[in-house]
Amino acid sequence: MRIEGRWTLDDRLERMLREVPFEVPPGTRSLTVELRYDRSRGVLDLGCGSPRGFRGWSGGARERYTITEEWATPGYLPGEIEPGVWQVWLRLHRVPPEGIAYELEIVTSGGMPEAPAVPDPEPAERPPRRDIPGIDGMRWWAGDFHTHTVHSDGVLTVAELAELARSRGLDFLAVTDHNTVSHHAELGAAGGITLIPGQEVTTDRGHANVFGDVGWVDFRQPADRWMERGLASINHPLGADCAWLLPLRERPRVAEVWHASWWDRRWGAPLAWADAWRDDVVAIGGSDFHRPGDDGLPGTPTTWVLAEDPGGVLDGVRAGRTAVSAGPGAPLLVRLGDELLALDADGLVLVRPGGARQVVRGDRVLVKAGDGPHRLETYENEVMALCG
Repeated sequence: MRIEGRWTLDDRLERMLREVPFEVPPGTRSLTVELRYDRSRGVLDLGCGSPRGFRGWSGGARERYTITEEWATPGYLPGEIEPGVWQVWLRLHRVPPEGIAYELEIVTSGGMPEAPAVPDPEPAERPPRRDIPGIDGMRWWAGDFHTHTVHSDGVLTVAELAELARSRGLDFLAVTDHNTVSHHAELGAAGGITLIPGQEVTTDRGHANVFGDVGWVDFRQPADRWMERGLASINHPLGADCAWLLPLRERPRVAEVWHASWWDRRWGAPLAWADAWRDDVVAIGGSDFHRPGDDGLPGTPTTWVLAEDPGGVLDGVRAGRTAVSAGPGAPLLVRLGDELLALDADGLVLVRPGGARQVVRGDRVLVKAGDGPHRLETYENEVMALCG
């Protein structure tokens, strides 16, 4: 079947997400949806709903998806193709004043197309771990809380991303594809690194990561509802057209203070934002990795979490036991009880709460810790490491 129409700017302002209904007959085992429009004139995001609810989302990354009983296009959930009224979800992300025409082609079938082949990645060698003392049966684990795969707008499979992250020396990785959880089913298969289920709940007025196996988080609901689902962070709050603009009754404590877009870390706005957000912010970092060559690699920046094992890092974040560095091998500042360990930080400046400063002399230095956040800077005030 074909459905044609035109969206206007008035349509977008009235209601951004539109559900275009279509009928799925009994006996259907697969369906394919293709969206056509002039991408030079605007952006229409694509998703799918069935009689039982959410079935997938790919945003602006795809113009075509297939859902079958046994497999689905990344970003979409396989399973029974129940008969009844389904919807093509279209988010009117960018619509010019003169409007934008679109066409949908929907094909249903009683047959089962063969699943595309997905090759296994080449195993990668993990570099040695850094020598950081443990404390109270816990140790500092290195990871990244913001990455993407082919299940949204990334280019690597989950397995390829896991191998890349492991080769970078990371112990854990949160996989946070946009507005979908289809990647969660693949996370347990990766070896040598702990993959944390996540979802980047994505709107045009702000993004937030929700971590844990908590099911799909509905981006159409108010942001307060997202925060109720699990441990959540505010993503890249100063990130250009992705800056945080949504109202909240209660501000979450966890925030992606260090995002890969902080390209000039002499610019203190992310730290100023964190201070203004709330006085007990737990700082984490995220590379927001999508594809090699376009973004920082996984672990750029690296978030360090003090936990018993990598599977416990979310509890470590809840407890505020975090530190952030520019990369897995970059200068590091971590808390060891009532002391701070400055690692590979010779010549950098330790900045204490309240602004007191001292020069670090040596590559492995212990200094007394105070209450509150500390950081390492260069003599030019470039931030090199954060410690909660």
